[in-house]
Amino acid sequence: MRRVLIRLATLAAAATTLVAPAAPTTAAAAQGLSFRPLQYNTNGYNWGGYVATGSGFTSVSATWTEARATCNSTNDLYAPWVGIDGYGSSTVEQTGVATDCSSGSPVHQAWYEMYPANPVYLSTGSYPVSAGDVITASVTYAGGSKYTLKLTNSSRSWTYSTTKSLSSAKRASAEVIIESPTGAYPNFGTQNFSSATVNGKSLGSFGPVALDPSNGAYEARTSALGSSGTSFSETFLRE
Repeated sequence: MRRVLIRLATLAAAATTLVAPAAPTTAAAAQGLSFRPLQYNTNGYNWGGYVATGSGFTSVSATWTEARATCNSTNDLYAPWVGIDGYGSSTVEQTGVATDCSSGSPVHQAWYEMYPANPVYLSTGSYPVSAGDVITASVTYAGGSKYTLKLTNSSRSWTYSTTKSLSSAKRASAEVIIESPTGAYPNFGTQNFSSATVNGKSLGSFGPVALDPSNGAYEARTSALGSSGTSFSETFLRE
């Protein structure tokens, strides 16, 4: 099984509103898989969803129900997430839930990443996620070089929030995305996003760019935005 190896993140300077997460508990976290900017995936890029482009983005938020995925191989890994930057820039401030198949069965784990720093995976004991759970994710510019990343699992009544600094962030895009760092998607059926907003307005207000993830062939299809401009779906096509 081929994996991208990175060094473990340093959390000493982390400013969190909750207790810092325990050590990673899944293979994906232990091997440090990183959710990278689109520019690192230009040949068969693995992003799908919508990207708003411009400048001065201050917030992005969306809600989804965690999909019931079926693993095709132990290399399968994918995550819905929201973020600022990463489309045409070399940083991403992002948070979401990863579905990892390295054990042979789907394992869900919440995470955040201030790329190029390493991703931080939350303890599955303290912040559990299962298929069918309703997740709301947001990234908010907090002024200076600070960003607040927040995940809420309303099905299990927990919220995690952390504020991090990244001086090189450009705030040049905002995204609601699915991504596979390994380039191999499990069969997630249809992933629906709702309440997708950027800078407090509907995602559709920004004339966003639609992306279909591809690894030599389309792996999933991005739907048109709903009439409110705040909803869309991703439908699995192939691994």
